[in-house]
Amino acid sequence: MGKYIIIGLKVVLAVILAGTLFVQLFMIPMILIHESPSNGTDKFFQAAFLGYLILAGLVIETCVYSVWKLATRVKRGTVFDPASLGYVTPIIVAFAVGALATFALGTIFAASTDIAPGVVLLVGGAGLLMIGISIIVLVLRQLLAQAAMTEAQAAELRTELGGVI
Repeated sequence: MGKYIIIGLKVVLAVILAGTLFVQLFMIPMILIHESPSNGTDKFFQAAFLGYLILAGLVIETCVYSVWKLATRVKRGTVFDPASLGYVTPIIVAFAVGALATFALGTIFAASTDIAPGVVLLVGGAGLLMIGISIIVLVLRQLLAQAAMTEAQAAELRTELGGVI
């Protein structure tokens, strides 16, 4: 990848991180301060949704950190090192946890008669999307592992060829 693509990616990641932190540190507390549901059921749904937002922020922050580190490794030319796999695994786990949390939120919403069934269906679809992303990243992790192994074998062959010459 080119230098400008890496810089562009890091700018986008920084904006995403700033937006996520803004929601977690300012928006959620403002909602808690200014919105007080009248009955216990509404309080439960509000708490579930705000808890989900906090967890979603952690998922996003984990992915941003991992992609940032991988982009740095790409820039340095060390992405095909087995150590890079340590930055891919948290992305897989984060999306899996996010999917479970999304399904839990959908289940909580489904128990209510106030939440439209279409909303529950959309939340379930978002959970399925997260599972799909997690599986795609898992496949890409396997490809990265194969590329790292091939790179190591190529380096070994270069060393042996250098000894022969």
